[in-house]
Amino acid sequence: MEKETYLFVANALVWIGVGGYLLFLSRVQARLQKRLKRLEIMRDDNP
Repeated sequence: MEKETYLFVANALVWIGVGGYLLFLSRVQARLQKRLKRLEIMRDDNP
């Protein structure tokens, strides 16, 4: 393979990794948002 091919493959792998990490972060954020909502509801239920 030529150097450009390795560079392209490495670039693609980096962007796939970045995309995967962003997906992971969005799922964690959604889970934390649900947990926060439940805690707010529990706080509002207790006088």
